[in-house]
Amino acid sequence: MYKLYYAPGTCALASHIALEEAGADYKAVRLDFKSNQQSSPEYLAINPKGRVPALVTEHGVLTETPAILAFIAQAFPQAKLAPLGDAFKFAEMQAFNSYLCSTVHVAHAHKMRGHRWATEESSFADFKRMVPKSVGAGFALIERNMFRGPWVMGEAYTICDPYLYTLGTWLEGDSVDVSTLPKVMAHRKRMLERPAVRKVVEAEKA
Repeated sequence: MYKLYYAPGTCALASHIALEEAGADYKAVRLDFKSNQQSSPEYLAINPKGRVPALVTEHGVLTETPAILAFIAQAFPQAKLAPLGDAFKFAEMQAFNSYLCSTVHVAHAHKMRGHRWATEESSFADFKRMVPKSVGAGFALIERNMFRGPWVMGEAYTICDPYLYTLGTWLEGDSVDVSTLPKVMAHRKRMLERPAVRKVVEAEKA
């Protein structure tokens, strides 16, 4: 059985959805960020980064959302969550998820994690002011050039979809004008029509 460590409202939602979509035998373990449980000695022994998600497997612990999603797709080929037989298409999928991880998520993090990049309070405020613009620009590029439809990579649902959905749920909180992102918003609605997505979303709310 896999064990997924997560916290509600974080990017771990993408891995949680992927495990459910794959039909994996897993246990989801919630961390309480308000009590700083992610920095406890017990959790740091599992993931020294002190972040989520972390996926405990029979081979060891995996961290970082793109890596966990790719692992799930390859560990459960019958779920058809990635074009495993086409190296180029698989790399395209990885490129999309890497963009979410390295650019979009980082832009979002400047709203509440300014201490990672600066020490002055004035810098934190400036970071926050930039979030609607920087996150909005990332999603505008996705809307305009990267989203193929009806799913991220086209006709087939892949591990890109729960990741886009997860980061997309932060848009309103980042003060991004979602009316400029009709494809992304239609994708959010389409995701919520999937039983696995609804199940996980409700479980994380509980």
